[in-house]
Formats: sequence, structure tokens, C-alpha cells
Amino acid sequence: MTLTSDKMRFWSPEVRELEPYVPGEQPKIQNLLKLNTNENPYPPSPKVVAAVQAVLSNNADALRLYPDPDATVLKQAIAHQQNVNIDQVFVGNGSDEVLAHIFKAFFIQKEPVLYADITYSFYPVYSQFFATQTKQIPLNEKFEIDVSDYTQENGGIIITNPNAPTSIALGLDQIEQVLKANPDRVVLIDEAYVDFGAESAVALVNQYENLVVCQTTSKSRSLAGLRVGFAIAQSHLIAALEAVKNSFNSYPIDRFAIAAAVASFEDQEYFETQCQKVIESREHLVSDLTALGFEVLPSKANFIFATHPQHDAALLAQQLRDQGIIVRYFNKPRINQYLRITIGTDEQNQRLVDTLKTQVL
Repeated sequence: MTLTSDKMRFWSPEVRELEPYVPGEQPKIQNLLKLNTNENPYPPSPKVVAAVQAVLSNNADALRLYPDPDATVLKQAIAHQQNVNIDQVFVGNGSDEVLAHIFKAFFIQKEPVLYADITYSFYPVYSQFFATQTKQIPLNEKFEIDVSDYTQENGGIIITNPNAPTSIALGLDQIEQVLKANPDRVVLIDEAYVDFGAESAVALVNQYENLVVCQTTSKSRSLAGLRVGFAIAQSHLIAALEAVKNSFNSYPIDRFAIAAAVASFEDQEYFETQCQKVIESREHLVSDLTALGFEVLPSKANFIFATHPQHDAALLAQQLRDQGIIVRYFNKPRINQYLRITIGTDEQNQRLVDTLKTQVL
């Protein structure tokens, strides 16, 4: 919709200036291979489906009554799976909502929040929305986060690990360097993709009172359609997030999402098996693309970041789309010759490789 300045006179001045986040395309096209939004190619645990069906069949009030505002059973399931106390768990409507609450709860507006220049593109949107000063720290020439850059004055720090869209992960020793260098500021580790081979900073939560770890069920648990995210931190930080949540939306997670997420966390064997399948498919795809001349950054995520020195990335993305395959292209400095490709099933990955061989390259 195109709006005239006359119609926008009703908007607040702050909203007029917003540059909203642009999510990956969700096209409605038959037989499309969708490798652009990092969704899991496999369904959630069968126990998840059964749990959602049981919400209605076992409870006539499931739609009439509000859900538990604290989502207690979900917090208990997460705490058990992550080996933390229940008062160290916060849950929200997807990790994006959790991130928004973190911005509001912890980051100092008059001092710059530090995050990488190439990372999750929602951070600049939240920074603008919450009027938070920021300082973007350039990745090095290998697209890696250099933790020594995060020792300067700041109002908070965000590190996405593994980073997106680059897929590169830091080790816990590097994360500890940042935590130790910033004892009076909150350090957020955003771990949307951590379950595909990286080390989780949850292991450090009890050692560092300034650490918040944010995760999601959208990727490794195949629950992107239900919107459940969570944060883990020491209880004094969780209390701040609860204060923000209850000043914004007391019921962020519905009964179906609670039941589904609980079932997912209780089916650890299925979760680990599906993650391993994605990891193995990723390594196979990296090998195939390398054989086709692509250069692929080292990935610990359910996607890869690849460039071909002889082919323009924007043109490759369009040619693949013409063949019914969508990947993510970012027309941004430094990465405008890269494609972000979500890991599909082995069959889907093979379709991508065959199309590149026969139709594109």
C-alpha cells in the first residue's frame, strides 16, 4: 500500500521514521522448493501433533479460557531440558518478541549497543524502535566476529551465535572473553541456530550474572508456525523480562503453542535425531557446492552462506527462482555476492545441486 503524506499525518513522528524488518518471502506457489527462511525441512515430533490435538479433545474450555500467563509447564520443560532452574527461564511469542523485551529491559539508551555490521537485521529495527544508540562492529575479512572489538564502552552487547547470515560460530572461550570484559553490561547471545553444531552459552549462565541467552523453537524443533521463543539467564535478569512482559502482553503464548513446545522438549531423542540429519545434509551439500566452484563459509547453522567467484549472486538467485527454487539474497555491502541457502532434505538439496549443474552454471 502506498500512503500519501496526508494519510500519514495520523502516524506518530517516530513511526513515520521507522524502517521495518523485512522477513523472508513466504510465496504461495505450487511445487516450489523454499530454501530462503531457514525453516526445518522435517516435521516436528509426532508427540507434538498429538499434544496439539489433545488440547481441544481433552479440554472443552481450551478456547474459552485464557492460557496460563506464566506458561509454567513450558518453563518446567525448558528448565529440565536445559538443566537450569525454572526461575532462570523466560518465554515469549517467538524469539523476536523475547529480543524486543531484552532491548527494553537491559540496554542503556544513552550508550551504544554493540553488534556486528553483518548480523540479524532485526537489531537495527529494534534499536530504532526503542531509540537505542548503536555501534555496528565490522566483521573481519573472514566474516568472523573478533571478540576483542567488544571491550569498548557500551550500553549492552548482542552476539548472534552462530551468526546470521554468515553461519559462523564462536566458541565458549571467546564468549567468556566478552562477558569478562563487560561485567556491568548485559551481554545477549542470540542462539537461534545453536542446535546445529555450535556450543550453547547456557553452560555459562550460572557463572555470569550479565549473560542472557535467547533461543527459539522455530528452527531445530520445527515449530516456526507456533511462535515460541525463550531466554535463559540468572533469576534477577529473568525478573526484569517478566516485568516488561507483564507491562506489554500478559498472555503471549496460547494453549496450543504451550502444549506443542512442551511435547517437543520432552521428546529429546527425536530432536537430536532430526538435528543430526540436518547437520549431515549440510556437510553433503557443502561438498557438492564446493565441487561446483562455490566458496562456502564454515557453517554451524541450518543454512550455508556461499558465493561463486564466476557468477553474480543476484543473477544466480533469480535463475534459481525461475526454476522454482528460492534462496535468500541480501543486496547489502560486503555480502551482495553471497547467497544464504537453507538446508533442505537430501532430496531437496539434490534438486538444488542438479538445477545448478544443468540449468544455471
